[in-house]
Amino acid sequence: MPTQYIFLILAICFEVIGTTAMAASQQFTKLIPVLILVVSYGLSFYFLSQTLRTVPVGIAYAVWSGLGIVLISLIGLVFLGQKLDFPAILGMSMIIAGVLVIHLFSQTATH
Repeated sequence: MPTQYIFLILAICFEVIGTTAMAASQQFTKLIPVLILVVSYGLSFYFLSQTLRTVPVGIAYAVWSGLGIVLISLIGLVFLGQKLDFPAILGMSMIIAGVLVIHLFSQTATH
C-alpha cells in the first residue's frame, strides 16, 4: 500500500477517535476524553498534512471527511445507541460511492 494511503488511513482513524472522545467529554467537562480529543485531532491533521504531499487537497479532504462521517456514524450506532434512518443510510451510501468513484475513475487521485 502506498505511503500516502497509510497516512490518510491514520488521519481518518485519529479523526474518528477524536470525535468519539468529543462525545465522551460531555461538553469538555471530562479531562481524559478532552486530552484524547486534542492529541487525536493533532495526529489526524499531521497525517492529513503528510498525505497532502502527494494527494491533491480536494481529493484527500473528500476521502478524509467522507469516510470519517461514515465511521463515526457507525460508532454512534453500535456503541452510543444512536439510530440511523433510511435517508441517513442512503446519504452515507452515496458518500461511500463518491469515494469509490474518486479512487476508481478519477485521474486526479494518485494511485
